[in-house]
Amino acid sequence: MNSSTAQASDPTTPTKTTKARIVVWILMGLLVLTGTLGFAVARGAATGTAPEDAGQVVRANSRVLSQAPDEKAQLVEFLDFECEACLAAHPFVEELRREHGDTVTVIHRYFPMPGHRNAMNAAIAVEAAAQQGKYAAMHRKMFRTQTQWGGSAEDKSALFRSFAQDLGLDLAAYDRAVADPATADRIRLDKADGLALGISGTPTFFLNGEPLVADSLEEFRALVEKAAQRP
Repeated sequence: MNSSTAQASDPTTPTKTTKARIVVWILMGLLVLTGTLGFAVARGAATGTAPEDAGQVVRANSRVLSQAPDEKAQLVEFLDFECEACLAAHPFVEELRREHGDTVTVIHRYFPMPGHRNAMNAAIAVEAAAQQGKYAAMHRKMFRTQTQWGGSAEDKSALFRSFAQDLGLDLAAYDRAVADPATADRIRLDKADGLALGISGTPTFFLNGEPLVADSLEEFRALVEKAAQRP
């Protein structure tokens, strides 16, 4: 998506870029709303297991998608790789990374929703890849292929293992990481932080530790740009 919309011959007719942005924003809004349906169940399942310090926007072990060399802001996204709104938001976030990569660090937190059969499996696969330094590559792979496996009632772990093979990962190490309870615990820690922060759906964004609330992609962009230019 471009930062400016091309001029249309009919000013009353939305351009393709405008339509795309509208679709992205509607999807993001719908998923945040529908995410509340699974929130009570998810929080109930986490009751008694959340760490005492739950509620941190960023932790020392949080997965950094891109580190800004001259960091002025942190954009944190709690995401679910099976979430359609996260998929819709992905190109927009990538665009922001290209535009503000020097000053804005982008960080991901896992937040698999209970209504998605393979959300946890996908998160575990991504985290296993991250342990071999391939977080960014595997996260992109998940979003590029989401329409192939998202919404399936079948366990797609074998497919995700084939992604690891495609990326040239050490499959023995990958299998150990997937089977290691510590990998799932690592994801649950992100989820516990999100629940403690009041998150009920994905994607949910934080900018410099505060919820990023915007009514449009243009407002979202403006808030990030402002943070990126702070002294």
